[in-house]
Amino acid sequence: MQIKWVVMLAAAGWALAQAADTAVPAASNVMNAQYPAVFADGRATFRLRAPNAARVQLQPGGSDNGLGLQPYDLVKGADGVWTVTIPPAVPGFHYYWFLVDGVQVNDPGSQTFFGWARDTSGIEIPSPGEDFYATRDIPHGQVRMEWYLSKTTGQTRRALVYTPPGYDQEARARYPVLYLQHGAGENETGWTRQGRANFILDNLIASRQAVPMIVVMDHGYATAPTAPGTPPPAAAPGAPAAPQGPTAFERVVLTDLIPVIDARYRTRGDRDHRAMAGLSMGSGQTLQITTRNLDSFSWIGLFSGAAPAGDLGTAYSGAFANAADFNKRVHLLWIGAGSAEARLMTAIPAARSLLDARGIKNVVTFTSEGTSHEWQTWRRCLREFAAKLFKS
Repeated sequence: MQIKWVVMLAAAGWALAQAADTAVPAASNVMNAQYPAVFADGRATFRLRAPNAARVQLQPGGSDNGLGLQPYDLVKGADGVWTVTIPPAVPGFHYYWFLVDGVQVNDPGSQTFFGWARDTSGIEIPSPGEDFYATRDIPHGQVRMEWYLSKTTGQTRRALVYTPPGYDQEARARYPVLYLQHGAGENETGWTRQGRANFILDNLIASRQAVPMIVVMDHGYATAPTAPGTPPPAAAPGAPAAPQGPTAFERVVLTDLIPVIDARYRTRGDRDHRAMAGLSMGSGQTLQITTRNLDSFSWIGLFSGAAPAGDLGTAYSGAFANAADFNKRVHLLWIGAGSAEARLMTAIPAARSLLDARGIKNVVTFTSEGTSHEWQTWRRCLREFAAKLFKS
């Protein structure tokens, strides 16, 4: 009997080992593509057919990418297919591309995602036990395309708008609004495609962790037209530098986007029910726009980017100069980043110290453990931030 149990246990152990060593197609693949393939421990195998190439490399997208820091060399098989299996990657979404004899090539097995200012390949590495951005059998909101003419730029622009579950059925309900911005080199599709923001909100709302809200994601670049040959205005000799005025994107948000959203959707259009947040570049835009316009926003989220610094008595359009006024008007100033973002792991505590010393309240800081300047950080930031919005 003992021998039988030993044999059975050995067989079970072998089966588990085999399962752990079996890769499955990544969720980010195009239909029916078997590669890239992901192992349970986070390793991933990539393949590319390039029989005439002399060298093929896998290039992770950026220095803060959870796939690795350096290109990986693929090995050529007799069939002309190049292959590499990389070490365990950080869970979440990562950009990448191939270098075929030095030329950037997207992976035909991967969907493309707009990042690095172009469509590029991406891979989803599962995170064991972390399903807050999974697609569940619950009521789902909708992501709508909203086109509008911007008076600031003279061009037609597109925003993506998430409406919460039940929006069309509950015709009298009105909702608070979160304006949510992407990072540099990305566009308005990033938060729903790479960030899975709609599923994060669906899950939070279904579990009653978040208030049902509308989320607006706009293109973070804007240029105001100028007359050909018009020089910039010259400052008078010896005059102090003029305070920085609103950027074209700030004018788009305040004078174009918000009025359009308030007119076309059932919003609660006052400052107490309006938030803005962004990642990286979008974080900087958020800090500038909200502090210059505290009459329009009362909830602020900064993900992996801006952190208040310098003389808070004069910086940021004087928003922090009067702590009592700021505390009354801003219900939440939320600042988060990944634990592997070394600069921000120093800057955020320093910002918190400055804010505390000035008497600024309603500040929350957050660290995403084990992640860097990448989408898993920002997914976690959105989950934590959205769960606190529009609550007493």
